[in-house]
Amino acid sequence: MINLTSELENVRTVAIAGHVKPDGDCIGSCLGMYLYLTTCFPDVQTDVFLGKIAPEYGFLKGVDQIRHEMDGAGPYDVFISLDSSDKERLGAAGELFDTAKKTICIDHHVSNQGFAQVNYIVPDASSTSELVFEVIGEENVTREMAEAIYTGIASDTGVFQYSCTSSRTMKIAGILMDKGIDFSWIVDETFYKKTYLQNQILGRALMESMLLLDGKCIVSGFRKKDMDFYHVGPLDFEGIVNQLRLTEGVEVAVFLYESGNQEFKVSMRSKSQVDVSEIAVYFGGGGHVRAAGCTMQGTMFDVINNLTPHIEKQLKRKVEQE
Repeated sequence: MINLTSELENVRTVAIAGHVKPDGDCIGSCLGMYLYLTTCFPDVQTDVFLGKIAPEYGFLKGVDQIRHEMDGAGPYDVFISLDSSDKERLGAAGELFDTAKKTICIDHHVSNQGFAQVNYIVPDASSTSELVFEVIGEENVTREMAEAIYTGIASDTGVFQYSCTSSRTMKIAGILMDKGIDFSWIVDETFYKKTYLQNQILGRALMESMLLLDGKCIVSGFRKKDMDFYHVGPLDFEGIVNQLRLTEGVEVAVFLYESGNQEFKVSMRSKSQVDVSEIAVYFGGGGHVRAAGCTMQGTMFDVINNLTPHIEKQLKRKVEQE
């Protein structure tokens, strides 16, 4: 466990950042930490750096203080990395990491090797937001901090339905609820609510999906021309891979979208038999046992053909073990 009071002794400036294309856990953990530092360490200049934030997170306190550009910022006395499995995942904020006097990493990705000077990495935790709660301490959590942390936990646990959800996770959620947050509204706003366009592309992704490996794997994706046709971007794909995963008989779901010329971003989810983080790491990515991703080169079919042998190998290994 990290003692922030000790780590911030004689510190005047702190930078907080998370991974590129921030999701709910990244945003929730970063804002939870930001609100804690600005509340309990008011004499410390604290800046938070994140990429573009999806509109559904706009209700969180501190969103308007997020900096999206470096603008000559730094160097900082302390850099706190949250929900990022390695320095490269920090994107442009990695420059601030390199110039900081002290670096701290708080994360729950199993692929994280501990790239900071001070590391608090707990792969069994449901989310980085859960770890931020532990570091902050229940007695210091305000309602606004609770909103951010609850949002992050709900996001990475699929509203407490994924296998990463522990009894401790549920206890923490209960404590956060007791802080007076509107927990059901938060879940609707950040997890279930979809725009008309998002529903359209979800429908297309489901309609054009393919079952592979005797129905154990389902795959769907979007090419750049399709994204341009619907006027959608990466943020609009949130939740598609999770919906694919719910298909009866499926063990692994794969969703990919074209992010550049002959380049695809890949998201993978599994139920119980396949460690998708192992596959993601092989292709230069990372993540969790049941949720991971990577970037791959080639056509959509090249990517699928390269992924499926790894998925098939793990499925066969599981059968042999049984």
